Amino acid sequence: MSSSEPGTGVASVSTTFSNAKRQYQQWLDRVTPFVLYRWLGTAGLLSLFMLRIMIAQGWYIDALAIYLLNLLLAFLQPRFDPSLQEDLLADEIEGGGEDTTATLPSQRDDEFRPFVRRLPEWQFWLSSTRAMILAILCTFSEVTDVPVYWPILVVYFLVLFALTMRRQIQHMIKYKYIPFDFGRKVRYGSH
Repeated sequence: MSSSEPGTGVASVSTTFSNAKRQYQQWLDRVTPFVLYRWLGTAGLLSLFMLRIMIAQGWYIDALAIYLLNLLLAFLQPRFDPSLQEDLLADEIEGGGEDTTATLPSQRDDEFRPFVRRLPEWQFWLSSTRAMILAILCTFSEVTDVPVYWPILVVYFLVLFALTMRRQIQHMIKYKYIPFDFGRKVRYGSH
């Protein structure tokens, strides 16, 4: 098959894309176990982004900050929200017509339930890092530099952060869960 035939260019692009995708996945597989170094790299990207904003004198920060706040909230929330489960159970009881005495209890207070995040740490890191790389690339384009009155955006972000974190902390206290284990292993009994 010569290079002038129609399918050659598409096959070459497809092969190149496939190889790049495979190399990207190999790199992700290699960095997976190094949690601290991954987050330090992401913090470095955030520092680079801030430096780029100061050098470019741009207004790029608010969208990234709100996206990262959204990721943080998903990281702190449980996959199966107890308040939602209580609402569903209350709806079933109020549904009427059904005999609810024969159903098994949906939860027990003494049952061990590990904390399962709505957004796992790996996805949180990967999404944050991708967003920061995209944000850095956006600082090189005049199209994404929308002039705004920055104090309003900063106040908006701080109020949004305070309100959402207050609500999240109240939820954590009400349903008695802590999204971090701090490396401690819980031991029962005297072993």
